[in-house]
Amino acid sequence: MAIDIMVGLPHLGDGTILKRAVNMRVPALVSANALSRWSRRKGWPEWQGWNLGQLANARRLASLSLDSAGFVAMASYGGFPWATGDYLALAASYPFRWFASMDYCVEPEIARDREEVLDRISRTVRANFDCRSGARDLSIEHRLMPVIQGRRPEDYERCLDGLALDYSRTPLIGVGSMCRREVSGPEGLIAVFDHLDCILPKGVMLHGFGIKGTALSHLKGIEHRIASIDSQAYGQAARHDALARGVAKTDTLVAQHMQAWTANQFARLRRDAVPRQSELFLPQSDQVPADPWEQAIAQARAEIRSLVEDGDIGHEDVTTLWVEQWAADIYRDHLAR
Repeated sequence: MAIDIMVGLPHLGDGTILKRAVNMRVPALVSANALSRWSRRKGWPEWQGWNLGQLANARRLASLSLDSAGFVAMASYGGFPWATGDYLALAASYPFRWFASMDYCVEPEIARDREEVLDRISRTVRANFDCRSGARDLSIEHRLMPVIQGRRPEDYERCLDGLALDYSRTPLIGVGSMCRREVSGPEGLIAVFDHLDCILPKGVMLHGFGIKGTALSHLKGIEHRIASIDSQAYGQAARHDALARGVAKTDTLVAQHMQAWTANQFARLRRDAVPRQSELFLPQSDQVPADPWEQAIAQARAEIRSLVEDGDIGHEDVTTLWVEQWAADIYRDHLAR
């Protein structure tokens, strides 16, 4: 089974990029951020809702899927500027091939330490539950693609365990935090997909967000598990080309790079797989702090993560001060023993 190459579109405006994507007849992906409306009347960007009018242009595409824009939201706004209900309203407004659950990415520039990685995995679990519940109410649950997050291969397994998916009703799962990941190594792309291939039931397929084109040849050995990948890397190539030649980065230039990038991906799929060995999976245990206070902090964060996953508290309620107060109670209980 061939891996689907999905083209990430920067917008759905009726112009050169969209027309080129229509003519290419390839599946497309658009970010929720690309469909957002903003106001600067107060002197700063304020989210105002969705630009649903552009979706009419998408009907000429081979297919269109929706990404929740988790990385962009965190990197640009410090979090999602829209609520879960807002996102689901967008997902229900168009017959998307699939729409991704909201999730919390763990790229190194976003999650700077191990505790933050684990916190964001817990938030991803909760976000998946909330999206699933809301999608069920809107009768669009059949188009919802769960998304898992992690840094290490076992992190993704932890996320899957938290989601408690019914695999008989879950044909496709999105794998996040891939676009800046190395191909090889214990936390590399190969290690993650190999581990997921080992633990998932037969027939459950994966979508890789932002997979580098150069990684395709390494993934050919597990085509039975990977349904699709997406990327908007051609936009970076267009920017570099424009700067090198001293010309404007027009939609025409971007469209040219989009078509060339897609052709390169299909060419990679036609080549022989790159010989590789599966990465030896050695689960890494999190080091227990030696200091009693740091132990209390770690325990507090672990207990809070469980409550976030269960929906007993909102992740937005978790502050550093609250974690420290929680840890102080644990620390006092420890001293009293």
